Amino acid sequence: MFETLRKYYDFCCEEDRKKLVLAVILGAVKSIFATLRIPAIGVIIMGILDDNMSMRNVWMSLGIMAISVIGQILIGLKTTMLQTEAGYHSCANKRIEIAEHLRYLPMGFFNANSLGRITNITTNTMEQMADVATRVVMVTTQGIITTCIISLFIIFFDIRIAIIVAVGIGLFSLFNTLMQKSTIPAAPRKAKADESLVVAVIEYVQGIAEVKNFNLTDKSAVKLDKAITEKQAADTFLEYRVIPYFALQGIITKLTGVVMVLASILFYLNGSMPLLYAILMIISSFMVYESLDLMGGFSALLRNVNISVTQAKEVLDMPPMDIDGEDITPENMDIELKNVTFAYDNKMIINGVSVKIPEKTTTAIVGPSGGGKSTLTNLIARFWDVKDGEVLLGGKNVKEYSFDSLMKNYSFVFQRVYLFEDTIANNIRFGEPEASMEKVIEAAKKARCHDFIMSLPDGYETVIGEGGASLSGGEKQRISIARAIMKDSPIIILDEATANVDPENEAELTHAIEELTKDKTIIMIAHRLKTVRHADQILVISDGRVTQSGTHDELISREGIYKDFVSERKEAVSWKLA
Repeated sequence: MFETLRKYYDFCCEEDRKKLVLAVILGAVKSIFATLRIPAIGVIIMGILDDNMSMRNVWMSLGIMAISVIGQILIGLKTTMLQTEAGYHSCANKRIEIAEHLRYLPMGFFNANSLGRITNITTNTMEQMADVATRVVMVTTQGIITTCIISLFIIFFDIRIAIIVAVGIGLFSLFNTLMQKSTIPAAPRKAKADESLVVAVIEYVQGIAEVKNFNLTDKSAVKLDKAITEKQAADTFLEYRVIPYFALQGIITKLTGVVMVLASILFYLNGSMPLLYAILMIISSFMVYESLDLMGGFSALLRNVNISVTQAKEVLDMPPMDIDGEDITPENMDIELKNVTFAYDNKMIINGVSVKIPEKTTTAIVGPSGGGKSTLTNLIARFWDVKDGEVLLGGKNVKEYSFDSLMKNYSFVFQRVYLFEDTIANNIRFGEPEASMEKVIEAAKKARCHDFIMSLPDGYETVIGEGGASLSGGEKQRISIARAIMKDSPIIILDEATANVDPENEAELTHAIEELTKDKTIIMIAHRLKTVRHADQILVISDGRVTQSGTHDELISREGIYKDFVSERKEAVSWKLA
């Protein structure tokens, strides 16, 4: 229990830790005010037992009780505000911290870790921590403090009753510890079930069009149903692990109160305890029961807190790339790869590649699927770090650049475009949030998307669906090009930008790309002959190596992958129905 509390405390940022500490201190004061109920009742009982009851006893009792109630209310309000602020603020900060941390993780992390896992941690896990964790931590801590204060109060009256309380607390702590340990085998299963369910839901929703198109609704739902069933089984398994110990905790709590009452009566009857003390001890037994019972009920949720903190820390503990370079402005945009090697999970992807790309030239990268084309561009932009060799920009190793200063030099247009659920204007100005509307419109016109934007209900203020779901593929591509034009980077990387575009959109997209790539260094991955034939150099990548390089005319005159590539394309173009 205490290890989980410490773990959560360490997880919070410094500002929120201060709020939690203050909340705990105020919780102790609140417990003292709560304990005042005992002397308030004692004043009345004393008057009755001494046969000296008067209004003075009544007013004194009411005064103490009023101080107790008002003090608890006022401090309770402040404590609740502190724990709420600490909980939500801490989780909000951690979401931002995770997002910032993800920016500087190598792309290999996102290949090995599914979108579902990241989504689960940043949404479900953080939401659970914001709503539950702080409350659980504070109530558990409050229960411990209240029990300790009441125990100290009891010591002043009768050490024998205090020993009974200590034994009860000891047994309660023992079963609570066993309960926490019992959930350890179930925790990984629950975490995996949570993640799998998110993955299944995302996959089902994203592929719903294909599912309906091929009438595979029932078959596609099998994976989702399986994930839901496993989630139910994992949660049930965790609960079954907890229930026996939870019940034992309740029994110990109640028995502690019962033994306190019986012992107090017995001590009074044998003359070793005054009646007043016996009555006060009986009242104290209910307060001990109340605080232990409250703590026991919430402590069962500490395992969820521990799981949530562990999951978040797993992401934050992932070693980022070394991004603490210098803010460098390169003298030129020449790119060079020197004997670059890159492996992922011990599988060699790029093997000894050396390439020079002069500034303001066009380099086309072609080759069979899985040969390493996209990986090569990722290494150039330092989405990954090379295993051996070096990548140079302007004569300097890309590792010498700070990550942000390096990224200023690159703009990307990918085959799969992602647009945010926001206005079209904000999607275009994504890299320059303060850009004026005039600049947005200018970029849109160059990208040949102004006309279709103006035909939308709210023009540039039209809110598009997540991922650009309400736009066609060509429209999304042109908006992404407008975004790249707005950034105006000297190096443009095009990854199959026209691969899945219909003929009507292709012409507009070609013009948009021409606007984007004027006087730029261009690196393009392409499969279309007309896209690559005018490049200044063509690199043929196969099995992680540059197997051929040169211009179109040079490569077409040699036997090899490129000549076969051109022949296949010509046959495909000339193929007709009889």
